Amino acid sequence: MFNHMIIPSKDAQLSARFYVELLEAEMAPSWGVFHNITLPDGVLLQFAAPPIEFVPWHFAFLVDDEHFDRAYALIQSRALEHWADPQRTRAGQINTEHGGRGVYLLDPAGHYLELITRPYI
Repeated sequence: MFNHMIIPSKDAQLSARFYVELLEAEMAPSWGVFHNITLPDGVLLQFAAPPIEFVPWHFAFLVDDEHFDRAYALIQSRALEHWADPQRTRAGQINTEHGGRGVYLLDPAGHYLELITRPYI
């Protein structure tokens, strides 16, 4: 079972707070260079500023319809850039692919986030 992941971030504290709000996660005890959060399923995400440049990663989070509505309202209220597609050609939209809804956005560190309401397979 998946337990935890370290996500590189230019501002670990800012990234942790962003994910807490968007994913309705909980702050977790932090130590050393790590700012930690726990997702509702118990997975630990650790944010840290690495001493090197990093390339953006892609994270897709499966949320229920009600959570998607709340997250999308947050995205809109903060005027966060978002897209219906990973190529970022359909700005300000969501998609209705795979029998659900989805949206793409960037986190404060520049990682690509995807929120979906139905798994692809």
